[in-house]
Amino acid sequence: MALAHNLGFPRIGRDRELKKAVEAYWKGELDETGLRAVGRELRAAHWQLQKDAGIELLPVGDFAWYDQVLSHSLMFGVIPERFHQHGGKPSLDTLFGMARGVSKNTCCGGAHAQPLLAQELTKWFDTNYHYLVPEFTADQQFALSWEQLFEEVEEGKALGHALKPVLIGPLTYLWLGKCKGREFDKLDLLERLLPVYGEILQRLAAQGIEWVQIDEPILALDLPQDWKNAFERAYNLLQKEPGRKLIATYFAGLEDNLGLAAGLPVDGLHIDLVRAPEQFPAILDRLPAYKVLSLGVVNGRNVWRTDLEKALDLLQQAHERLGSRLWVAPSCSLLHSPVDLAREDKLDAELKSWLAFAVQKCREVAVLAQALREPQAAEVQAALAESRQVQASRAQSPRIHKPAVQARLAAITAADSQRQSPFAERIAKQRALLNLPPFPTTTIGSFPQTSAIRLARQSFKAGKLTAAEYTEAMHAEIRHAVTVQEQLGLDVLVHGEAERNDMVEYFAEQLDGYAFTRFGWVQSYGSRCVKPAVIYGDLSRPQAMTVAWIEYAQRCTDKLMKGMLTGPVTMLMWSFPRDDISREQQARQLALAIRDEVVDLEAAGIRIIQIDEAAFREGLPLRKAQWQGYLDWATEAFRLCASGVRDETQIHTHMCYSEFNDVIESIAAMDADVITIETSRSDMELLDAFERFDYPNEIGPGVYDIHSPRVPDSSEMVRLLKKAAQRVPAERLWVNPDCGLKTRGWAETEAALVNMVAAARQLRAELA
Repeated sequence: MALAHNLGFPRIGRDRELKKAVEAYWKGELDETGLRAVGRELRAAHWQLQKDAGIELLPVGDFAWYDQVLSHSLMFGVIPERFHQHGGKPSLDTLFGMARGVSKNTCCGGAHAQPLLAQELTKWFDTNYHYLVPEFTADQQFALSWEQLFEEVEEGKALGHALKPVLIGPLTYLWLGKCKGREFDKLDLLERLLPVYGEILQRLAAQGIEWVQIDEPILALDLPQDWKNAFERAYNLLQKEPGRKLIATYFAGLEDNLGLAAGLPVDGLHIDLVRAPEQFPAILDRLPAYKVLSLGVVNGRNVWRTDLEKALDLLQQAHERLGSRLWVAPSCSLLHSPVDLAREDKLDAELKSWLAFAVQKCREVAVLAQALREPQAAEVQAALAESRQVQASRAQSPRIHKPAVQARLAAITAADSQRQSPFAERIAKQRALLNLPPFPTTTIGSFPQTSAIRLARQSFKAGKLTAAEYTEAMHAEIRHAVTVQEQLGLDVLVHGEAERNDMVEYFAEQLDGYAFTRFGWVQSYGSRCVKPAVIYGDLSRPQAMTVAWIEYAQRCTDKLMKGMLTGPVTMLMWSFPRDDISREQQARQLALAIRDEVVDLEAAGIRIIQIDEAAFREGLPLRKAQWQGYLDWATEAFRLCASGVRDETQIHTHMCYSEFNDVIESIAAMDADVITIETSRSDMELLDAFERFDYPNEIGPGVYDIHSPRVPDSSEMVRLLKKAAQRVPAERLWVNPDCGLKTRGWAETEAALVNMVAAARQLRAELA
C-alpha cells in the first residue's frame, strides 16, 4: 500500500522555542541540561504532530542545534584544528564555536579565550536557509564523533514511533565543503569517509531501524563526470551495509542524472515533482522493479494548499505501475515551511483557506496516500471536495488581479531599464558631488534592534502608543544612530532602520498584494528566524514607504545619509511567492513599486540610495541551462527599479554570502554604482571573481563578520583590505561590515566600527 512519509520537519517550534533556548544558552541564562530538555520536548512534539496528521514513517535526525550540515561535520569528526578540544570528543560549545566563532564574549569562550574565526556561512542550494561550510584538509581523517543521531533514535523509539533517520549523503556532504590549505581533490576523501557511513548504518540497524533516508540533492545539479562515477563507486560499497536506503533528491529535476539515480544499488528514490514535474512519467520507465519510488507532490517550500485532485491524478498513474512501491511525500524537507497554520488567528478567512503550513502539508500527504488505498473513503472525498472549492475560490478572487498594475507592466520599454549615462561618466559626477575620501566608510544599513525598539513597535501595534508617540520613539533611535556614527567618524551614514521589523516584511506591509502571518516563522541560519510575507495578488505601492524617515535622518546631520531599500529580486525570493504566475512577472511588479520609492528619495534630496539584492544569486536555478533566463529578468528587474534617477544619484546594492564567479557578468550588468558584499569569512577569496572579470564599478568588501559576536581588531581589517586592494584598485574600494548590524548589540557594534574606521584611516595615510 502507498505509504505517507516526510523528509524533514521544522525544528524551531511553533513559538520559536529552539531559538529562544539556544540564545538563552549563549547568554548563560540556560544551562546545557535545560537546553537539551527543550530539544527533547520539541522533537517529541514534532513527531506527534506528524503522526497525528497521518505520516506513517517519521524523520529523525532532521533536528539540529544550529544546522544539519554542521551536525554532520561533528558526527564525522570534521572539526577544524582551531576548534579541537584537548582530551575529549566535541561538545555543544564546540558546535556553537564553529558556528559563531570564539572570543571572550561568546558562550564557548572564557575570559581569556583565544579569538577563533567561525566557519564560512553560505546558502543551502537555492533557498534562504544557510549552512556552515565544512572545512577539509588534504590529510583529513574521519571518525564517528557525535552521538546525537543515535540518541534521537532511542528517544523516538521510546515514544513508539516508526522512524526513518535522515543523513546527508557522502557525495553531497563532500560537495558542500571546501578545501583548506594546499590544493587537492575533495573526491580523494570519499574512500576515507565511507567507512564512517558504514559504521552509522550498522549502528542504526542495531537500533532496529529498517529504512534510512540519504539526501543527495547534488544529483539535481550539473555534475562533473568524476562525481557521477563516484556515486556508483560509493553506493556499490554502501549496499553491503545493513538497512534499506532511500536516496532523496529535491529542488530540481534529475535530468541527465536520472538514469544514474534510478540505477544506484539502493532500495528507493525520492524525486521532487513540484520543482520538476517533467521527471514524471519518465522515471517509471527507468526505475528497477524492486525499488520504491517516493514522489514529492506537496510543495515543501511554499505555503499554498496543494491541488489534491491534480496531485492525485499523477499519483494514480504511478500507483498503477508501482502498487505498494509508491510512497507519497512533500517535495523536500518541510524545514522551509512555517510550522502550523492553526496558530494564525488574525488572517483573513478567505486567504487562510488557501494556505497550508508544515502540519497541514503532512495532512495533505497523508490524505493523498489514503486516497490511493481507499478512494471512496468519506474522509478522502471530503478532502477532495474542499480542495476543489479552495482552488476555485483562489482562481476567481478579484483581490488577485489588478488591471492598473498589468497595464503599467505592459507599457514598460527598454529605456526604462537604463541609466542616463555609462558608469564612467556617472562616477565622475558622483565623486565631484559627494566629495568622499579614499576608502569611504559606511555600514550596510541596520543598527541593533534593541529591546526598547521592539517594545515600542509592539506597543504601537497593540494600540498602547499613538502614532505620534511611536514616531517620536523612532526619531529618538534615529538621532542616537546618527550621533554614534558621527562620533565614530563614518563617512556615509544610515538611519539605522529602527522602524523596520524585517528588510522584506517592512516593505511588504506597505505594498498592495502582500499578506502577513503572525507565526509563519522559518529558520534562516542558527537561531535566526524570518517570517516571509505572502504574495497573493498583483503588487503596487500606494504611497511612499521610507521617505519621511530618511528625510528626518538627513536633517539630523550634515553628512551624507544613505536611503535604504530592498530590491525586487530579494523581495520575491524572501517572500512566499504566488504559484499562479511566473516569478519574472512578480519581480517586474515589485521593481516598478520600488522604482517609485527611489525616485521619491531622490526628489527628497537623498544622494545615495542602496537597493539591497541580498538574494540575487540565491534565485539562480540549479541547472545551468536555465541560468540565463533567470539572470536576464533578475538583472532587468534591478535596473528597472534603479534607473529612474539622475547620473549624480549614486546607487548602491548589497549581496549576501554567495559564489559570484558564475554570475559576475550579470552582477556587472545590474550597473549599480557601488556593490557591497560579504567576504570576511572567505578571507576575501570571493573577490577573485571581481578580479578575474575586471569588475568596473566600485566595491565594498565586508571587512568583518557580523554573524559572529567577536570584535576583530583594526590590524585584521587592514590585512583584509590590503588583500582586497590586490584584486580591486584601491580608488574603487569602500570599507564596510559584511552585513547589517540588526542582530548585534551596541557595545560590540561600536567597538567593531571604531576599529573599522581606524583601519580605513590607516590605509588613507599609507595611500597618501
